[in-house]
Amino acid sequence: MAVTSKNVAKTEGMIWRRFKDGESEADYRSYQDIIHQASWSHQCPEYVHSTPPCQASCPSGEDIRGYMNIIRGIEKPSGGMGWQEYAWRRLVSANPFPAVMGRVCPAPCESGCNRNQVEDTVGINSVEHFLGNWALDNNMGFAMPAQESGKKVAIIGGGPAGLAAAYQLRRMGHGCTIFDDHEELGGMMRYGIPGFRTPREVLDGEIKRIIDMGVETRMNTRIGTDISMEQIEKDYDAVIFALGAQGGRALPVPGADAPNCVTAVSFLRAFNEGRLQHVGDKVVVIGGGDTSIDVATVARRLGKITNVSSTDLPEMVLAGHAAHDVASIAARQGVEVVLISRATIDKMAANKHEVEQAKAEGIDMIGGVTPVEVIKGADGRATALRVAEFEMVGREMKIIEGTERDITGTLIVSAIGQAVDFTGLEEFNNNNGLMKTDKTYRFPGKENMFVAGDVIRPHLLTTAIGHARICAQGIDDFLKGEDVEKRPKVDVAHWDMIRKWLESGHEYADRHGAAWGTDSDKELLHNYEDRSQRYVIPASDLFLGHFVNTPRNKRGMTVLDKDSALGNFDDRLHALDDKQVVDEAKRCMSCGLCFECDNCVIYCPQTAVFKVRKKDGPTTGRYVDTDYTKCIGCHICADVCPTGYIVMGMGE
Repeated sequence: MAVTSKNVAKTEGMIWRRFKDGESEADYRSYQDIIHQASWSHQCPEYVHSTPPCQASCPSGEDIRGYMNIIRGIEKPSGGMGWQEYAWRRLVSANPFPAVMGRVCPAPCESGCNRNQVEDTVGINSVEHFLGNWALDNNMGFAMPAQESGKKVAIIGGGPAGLAAAYQLRRMGHGCTIFDDHEELGGMMRYGIPGFRTPREVLDGEIKRIIDMGVETRMNTRIGTDISMEQIEKDYDAVIFALGAQGGRALPVPGADAPNCVTAVSFLRAFNEGRLQHVGDKVVVIGGGDTSIDVATVARRLGKITNVSSTDLPEMVLAGHAAHDVASIAARQGVEVVLISRATIDKMAANKHEVEQAKAEGIDMIGGVTPVEVIKGADGRATALRVAEFEMVGREMKIIEGTERDITGTLIVSAIGQAVDFTGLEEFNNNNGLMKTDKTYRFPGKENMFVAGDVIRPHLLTTAIGHARICAQGIDDFLKGEDVEKRPKVDVAHWDMIRKWLESGHEYADRHGAAWGTDSDKELLHNYEDRSQRYVIPASDLFLGHFVNTPRNKRGMTVLDKDSALGNFDDRLHALDDKQVVDEAKRCMSCGLCFECDNCVIYCPQTAVFKVRKKDGPTTGRYVDTDYTKCIGCHICADVCPTGYIVMGMGE
């Protein structure tokens, strides 16, 4: 059969297809016939709740499937809330920064999404972006704790980890004081990410609602210098180290001590504080991660000015000796920007859409080379970066002779990593510039001290937020005099069926174990097993044939070129609207939890599977049940369950 352009368009880019080449509708129907030829077995259906891979891939541990099901209308809001607020409150139970993270998170959840096996991932990041914006637009706030514990926790660092920890601890009723040596809260969200990626009104709004919960702050205060650690231990019942890693790593090559060879951290901080308003004629950035892209795109927007005095040189501003006069840069001009990476461009760690955006803005990228020397002029300033191709021999890098070349530049920025400043806290540097912890993020030998964020290992903002949630739970156990519990294998904010039961006004009778297999007691979750703390459901457990090819609802993005990027510091991402976000949530396959498709009810040849009556309790997550006097164990219900929620387990 000839393949038309229409046929190609339907299958291009797809990983999984309902029909393979050479198959037809008849072949697919024969598969259904095989299912329905089953007779019986000793096994009967069991309803098994598993964790979806999106959530397992989310370092913050958001209940992604939960808020998707709220948005699409499967899980109904309680207490008279609209779906937007109910979904937002479910999301922020794990992550209090959805408007920020919906913009800047590289979305490892989307990489894990099982929908990738059908056509394209669910746009989780864009849904989070929508909910975060909606909450800010509608002045949503966090509730004050129902009861105060009387305990106090010192949080050292006011970045994403420290703020998220304060939020979780206040929910539990513990008093919190954040100590930070900056003028404003936010850490790397404020000083490390440019405002056109995290608009300051968005960041300020999400921080304010945390502080409004009764969090105390001590700004411009450094523990170990302004206040001793001994005093902190005396005044507080527990401590969280959320220091962050806001020191940059210099290039480890000769000549890197040139004054105009600077770190990405100092460059971005000077920009975000408003001190850096222009750069030199040509900027060379060394990196390959998101930070290097941020530096390159900021440099493109700042541009250059002519007739620069010695005090206006970028390195003078970065060293804190001066600040650029905003009024003097009205006639800014474009600047050439080159990004150097050891990785090839397609293998760089940076978010792919950020790389494409940078390319569109005219930023040159050179991959597969490594810096070998910073070339200095007679005045001691850097004039070029010498790079070379290399090969790895075991773990050792070998320069390929004859491949060296010089890339000229008037400002060289190292974006090769971050470092922690332990000044005054040297005793806690137990891991070569970082802090090592046990599996519950407790500092060794100090049962009242916990650690979260980049000080453990510089990573994503969402990772720091996830650390904070776990730390807060550990501190809550400690302050109650309980053992800090061993963490579950799948350590996320789990969807809770019993919570739904209680929310709907029903009493939950915890008689599950004694009454396993019964269908007569209406106050039970019948034949339900929660494996979510230990099992992540793969695509192979789903019935993918249920899902049709549905295009993703993609956010709009302002794409700039070399000229339009100059001086443009506006938010680039455009949020989905209400209809688009509902349509996108409907693409979620609700892996590991029922989404009420009715397949099992429709296809059961014995009419043994039936819908649960709403008056018998909440139906979300327990939408169907089985009459075991009728069930013959034919396993059709399990075969046609799209989400893998039905498992033939009873009788084993």
